[in-house]
Amino acid sequence: MIIVMRDNASRSDIDKVAGLMASHNFKIHPVKGGHQTIFGVIGETRSLDTRDIELMEGVSEVIRVSEPYKLAGRAFHPEDTIIDIKGIRIGGDNVVVMAGPCSVENEDQIHIIAGLVSKAGAQVLRGGAFKPRTSPYSFQGLGEEGLKYLRDAAEACNMISVTEVMDTATVDLIAEYADILQIGARNMQNFALLKEAGRINKPIFLKRGLAGTIEELLMAAEYIMAHGNSQVILCERGIRTFETATRNTMDISAIPVINDKSHLPVFADPSHGTGMRDKVAPMARAAVAAGAHGLMIEVHHEPDKALSDGAQSLLPEQFTALMEELKVIAWTVGRNLGNGHDRIQNIV
Repeated sequence: MIIVMRDNASRSDIDKVAGLMASHNFKIHPVKGGHQTIFGVIGETRSLDTRDIELMEGVSEVIRVSEPYKLAGRAFHPEDTIIDIKGIRIGGDNVVVMAGPCSVENEDQIHIIAGLVSKAGAQVLRGGAFKPRTSPYSFQGLGEEGLKYLRDAAEACNMISVTEVMDTATVDLIAEYADILQIGARNMQNFALLKEAGRINKPIFLKRGLAGTIEELLMAAEYIMAHGNSQVILCERGIRTFETATRNTMDISAIPVINDKSHLPVFADPSHGTGMRDKVAPMARAAVAAGAHGLMIEVHHEPDKALSDGAQSLLPEQFTALMEELKVIAWTVGRNLGNGHDRIQNIV
């Protein structure tokens, strides 16, 4: 519910309306509205009669918001959210690329790859220290040792880092090392983990579930935001359909739909979206053209020896070529990719 106060509403009028909402245990969320005082009311407001509120002194209009995601939606927050992490701005007109191996395998491996992707223009180093694998016999990650390697490699290349958190028990540990905590597709509706992610002051990279709808993704973000953390980055990573030609079905249409419904930045993960190295670049190009604020791409200098997801990891030279293509596409749609925007302007 949104309550719009009149231009001439007094402080007393505003306080009375806010007090009434508080008496019903509703949360008040301010909304920018020029000279008017506008605030959103968060909670189960269906029992309230909007006519009673509209009759209060100073109230201009009461609007019910049909979407269940109040904090993640644009009704309460029409402007794009921009998340600043150590000077790297995610959201708005920026296109930020996260790149690195699926798993941190050893210290040398993550440092080599960090250097390669950083040189190509990636600003965020990705790498899993705790790995959710379909088979219990597959490589499960290095744990805290991997977190240390990831942090050190990112710092050495002047990057920030993102890694996956799998359960509530490791949230604080991972937050000590990583700049962004990823909640993977299998945990999109792990509500205990979402609540715990809302408790910490670190950005959360939230992936869409394998069979999750866009509304379910936004409601998962709502869980995090309702528990105090507004720094949420959404990610389309492909969904499971009847098609078997690719690992998942990359839902490019989800990007403009989410941009319309939510103010939160939305990324795309074409590596998991396709599961095939030669399909990653086309989907990455399409995602940026469709309005993605960033990409998460798996890169490995020796993919045939990778302990996980080698088949969908780009070779360094492929990643470098893709980044050059993305600079042109980003500029064409009015976005900035890394530091390449000025160079593109000079040659066009």
